[in-house]
Amino acid sequence: MCPLEQECALFIFPPLPFKHSESATVSTNGFVATVQPPAEAEYLGRMPADFGSLAALQGDLDTSDGVGKVFFRQDHSPAVLRQAGDLINGAFPEDPAVSPTHVVVVTWVDVATHEPPSRGDGRNTFQLVIATHEKASYAILLYERGGVQFHSTPIGGASVPMQVGISKGLVKGYFFSRLCQESWFESVPIPLRETNAGVRGVYVFEVGTSPLFSNVAPGEVLDLPAERPQEPTPQTRKASYDAGEQVEALSLPFNPNYHPVHQPEVVVVDNTDINCCHSKRHLLCSTIRLSAPLAVFRYNSETCAAGRSHCGPFAECRDYTGGYCCHCTPGFYGNGKQCVAEGKHQRINGKVQGRVYVGHSPSPVEFSNNDLHSYVVVNDGRSYVAISDIPDSLGPSLMPLSAVGGVIGWAFALEQPGFKNGFSIVGGEFTRKADVTFQPGNEKLSITQEFKGIDEHDHLVVSTVLEGRVPEVPRGATVQLDKYSEIYQYANNRKAPRLRVSSMSRMHDVVDTLTTATSYSWRQTISFQSCQHDESLRSMKPTQMLNVDQIFVMYDSTNMLMRYAMSNKIADVNGGEPEENPCFTGRHGCDTNAVCRPGQGTHFNCECAVGFDGDGRSCRDVDECRTIPNICDQNAICNNQPGTFRCECHEGYQFATDGHSCLVSRPTNHCDEGTHDCDVPERAQCSYTGGSAFICSCLPGYIGDGRVCQDSDECRPGSCHQDAVCYNTQGSFTCQCRPGYYGDGFQCAPGESLGMRAPLRPRRALITFTTLSLEHSGFNLLLMRLGTKTQCEAHRDSLLVASEYRPRPVGHHVPTCSDRGDYTPVQCHASTGHCWCVDHRGQEIPGTRFGPGQRPSCIDHGDSQPPVRPTPRPNVQPPPSGTHLVFAQNGRIEHIPLEGYDMKPDQAKTVLHLPGKLIIGVAYDCVEKMVYWTEISPSSINKASLEGGDIIPVIESGVSSPEGIAVDHLGRNIFWTDSSTDQIEVASMDGSQRRVIVATDLVNPRAIIADPPNGNLYWADWDREAPKIETAYMDGTNRRVLVKDNLSLPNGLTYEPQSSLLCWADAGTRILECMNPGRGDRRKMTEGIQYPFGMTSYRKNLYYTDWDRQAVVAVDTNSGRETSEFLPLKRTKLYGITTAYAQCPEGNSHTQHTLNTSEHTS
Repeated sequence: MCPLEQECALFIFPPLPFKHSESATVSTNGFVATVQPPAEAEYLGRMPADFGSLAALQGDLDTSDGVGKVFFRQDHSPAVLRQAGDLINGAFPEDPAVSPTHVVVVTWVDVATHEPPSRGDGRNTFQLVIATHEKASYAILLYERGGVQFHSTPIGGASVPMQVGISKGLVKGYFFSRLCQESWFESVPIPLRETNAGVRGVYVFEVGTSPLFSNVAPGEVLDLPAERPQEPTPQTRKASYDAGEQVEALSLPFNPNYHPVHQPEVVVVDNTDINCCHSKRHLLCSTIRLSAPLAVFRYNSETCAAGRSHCGPFAECRDYTGGYCCHCTPGFYGNGKQCVAEGKHQRINGKVQGRVYVGHSPSPVEFSNNDLHSYVVVNDGRSYVAISDIPDSLGPSLMPLSAVGGVIGWAFALEQPGFKNGFSIVGGEFTRKADVTFQPGNEKLSITQEFKGIDEHDHLVVSTVLEGRVPEVPRGATVQLDKYSEIYQYANNRKAPRLRVSSMSRMHDVVDTLTTATSYSWRQTISFQSCQHDESLRSMKPTQMLNVDQIFVMYDSTNMLMRYAMSNKIADVNGGEPEENPCFTGRHGCDTNAVCRPGQGTHFNCECAVGFDGDGRSCRDVDECRTIPNICDQNAICNNQPGTFRCECHEGYQFATDGHSCLVSRPTNHCDEGTHDCDVPERAQCSYTGGSAFICSCLPGYIGDGRVCQDSDECRPGSCHQDAVCYNTQGSFTCQCRPGYYGDGFQCAPGESLGMRAPLRPRRALITFTTLSLEHSGFNLLLMRLGTKTQCEAHRDSLLVASEYRPRPVGHHVPTCSDRGDYTPVQCHASTGHCWCVDHRGQEIPGTRFGPGQRPSCIDHGDSQPPVRPTPRPNVQPPPSGTHLVFAQNGRIEHIPLEGYDMKPDQAKTVLHLPGKLIIGVAYDCVEKMVYWTEISPSSINKASLEGGDIIPVIESGVSSPEGIAVDHLGRNIFWTDSSTDQIEVASMDGSQRRVIVATDLVNPRAIIADPPNGNLYWADWDREAPKIETAYMDGTNRRVLVKDNLSLPNGLTYEPQSSLLCWADAGTRILECMNPGRGDRRKMTEGIQYPFGMTSYRKNLYYTDWDRQAVVAVDTNSGRETSEFLPLKRTKLYGITTAYAQCPEGNSHTQHTLNTSEHTS
């Protein structure tokens, strides 16, 4: 119950300026007060009042007619914070950039004067935004165009001008109170159509600085941008000024249940529920929840003052008559949203998926998530493209399609004078669609490539989809492609600008035992977004020609790699005299990270690209982190990268909207707030771990990383009794005894028991007649099934076989059946590429249909509908899918999926986040799917599920500096080294039965590896005086030195069971070596590595973490060459790494040397 008739007051955070009370009152009279306002007679017409207030448009106003409304909310959304920041920064362009952390938005819509309305009376609509951050608060006043229709209200029988202003109110002194002079008030009509923030109708004021908030400073940008006419948007209420900027008032979706009152209504800003305030006559407030989405004014941001944040980091914003455009700064090229350094080589990464038929094959070759890597030497126009994991059934037939990578060549082609390559025109965000028709077989293939812009590593990202049919090229054949040209025509469509590429026929020779000349026609379109206000784009030559030559194509069947290379130049469509200057021919000899500057005739200069230093012939990377002091915020770390650098906020901080400043990250329980990115509650759970951290974990019966969870098919061998049938269900499974047996499915015995099982549908052995409704057909077909055909088999065969009564249907979906004769859970249309889930009857399950290139996750329904019972065994847990690398990075444990031997960086995710911790070693238990780790802040050993879940302490005391850790998955033990106590210890998986097994002659033991099938331990001691690698049985006996010569700092250590290779990485000698412990045949794998720390292996590949490179590096043991690296998004030191196998390696435990109760040390 409110103490007064007219007001309610509740709490908000943070405190508003001038008043450290966490409360504010919003009045229908057009102001926000920092205290409870007095009676109207004490302040109407007497502003500034003796209480703190922010008046957007104060007068005697009324909303009791049901038309006028007052809306409010607190807002922390990035979009609104960014809008407020853009207006503030636009109003104070010379001040450091401001990033608000809290915003309060109050909107008065269609409020009228309190006197009875008469014909011609208007209504006012306006808005007040209060934005705060750590050091200051700001008031933003917005007046809708034409929204201020009256400028005075009747007070005491006189027409008193309305007032706009900010007042601190009475300030108490030692002997008296005075009205603070740091106030600003003006009577209306003030020029509400002008500005102090560069946007018409918008005024910004700095309301003092923390902690006193002692003065009011108006915005400094009084000039308006060039005016332009505007057309109203449908369903948007606007009142237009004569010209210039505008503010929109959209219909507000949240309307509190106001009751008509004759006293001023008061709406209170709060972030909790508002209790109803009752007067003697009227209900003044409704129960309101501030989390409800409320619409506010949307001002036109078509100026640099409001839109400069949309430009790229290496771009500048320019205002034009119709709006603003972004332009790359000197030394960079692009479209202003995406800019890259001139002369610097460019990398392109992405994924390829497809469904391609080869020759006359009735079955497609399907692939997804294949890596595409490209490298372009921009200053000579040479591009290289490689696509991985292309099967040899398809690879040779893709060799003619060099233009799959040709669009990359166009994007970064060598520019002739007066012409622009693709990236200079459209930037890095565009879509390319191409249709290919092969002759003479008329095979058709569609190619869709979506370029998604430059990522944080300065790589252009692209996704590619191939669908259709290609003619077969024999295995072992080669393909020779002639040089060709393409004409690019720029179509200036304001809504959807396009580049139309000329349709043409391309010849190529297939060389096998004979040389066959074939061809295909090619039609493509490139769609993109451009800035329509930039006149320079219109002056660009609308037609340009891309010349492509020196084309090389190859399919590497050994490594399943598709390779393309070509040289690309963009020039005049009319040809003309060829340019002899080396900058335009590419024969200049400049460094690959340099730009060639043409001079007179054949003269030129080589100039290193931005971020590189040298004479142009040889360029080296500039370490901006060392050469430029304070280049990052004081709460950020600087990471150098080739040609550039990255700032990353420290733990506990996050970037402000300016992308540079790091602000304290306020703790948020995302699980309670619902702002987490875990999967839906039916499949996953969110676990809060303190601060703003949380863990996503899949529920039992589901598999994934917690953010994406899919049903786990628990129907593996052994899940049910051998005489039972397993039925997979969503998140679980059931077992049912076969006909002739009874039991609960986990135990079945011969005999019948009708009460124990539901009847199963047997295979048909009689002649039956069934009417099937064929998908997309207008008739029913009467089918006769003979023998043992199931419904799916009969359905399939009826569509595959023509008869004398009817031809074979064309374009119908032919179902696929399992080995049991059931409909497979996923059905795909061979012609359209769409896939969907079906039930056991083959009927499509609504909502499961996916477009080409995507497959839904569907449940296998088995031989019949699953029975209701029995329930699954409680000890069945879903294993992780595939093999992963798990590594530690400060207080994080992250994993990278492996596909074959390749790391999948786009699927890397954080498994566990422990702020403030330092994790050193990691190990994986393939039996219980748990990751174990050592940490030294404080020192302990812990474990958790790889799929997320609670952290389980294993060893919490008696460890000083635990480093390496190893798991014996057969003997169910863990081993670890302690570089402080200089010991090696062993314990059971739960930490019990702990004891020391090696306690002498150790100085700095670090890495430790277990070989359970052979019963051996291996560890490295980087004693600087006498480094060594040792081995012993798992109980510590039979200890001996394996390697002691030519060692320095052996950090990483791994044992690969398939090859029996023990490998180590030495941070002192910078060499990676391997040996067979049984033979002692030591050999170098690679040299010149930088600073390795942790190490693991998976079959033929070694993977190690590198402190200097801050990366996970892969090395092929067959060739001794580095094959790839993974750069985590957060660039800090990486520590231990291990392999999380999908299935445990085979082998039996050597029990004679495993843990026992006797005490033994060596």
